[in-house]
Amino acid sequence: MDVPLWLALAVVGYLGCKLFRPPLWLVLVLLLGGFLIADSLLAPLIDNAIK
Repeated sequence: MDVPLWLALAVVGYLGCKLFRPPLWLVLVLLLGGFLIADSLLAPLIDNAIK
């Protein structure tokens, strides 16, 4: 069964918000921070650390 990555992330994100009830500001900060780090000089370092 092949599930697209965006669908898996959407389901995990929805369930995480539904079950753990984080504050909205925390969700927004994490999304914005991830977006900004992905376009920074740290992106190749993080990519190498994960792989």
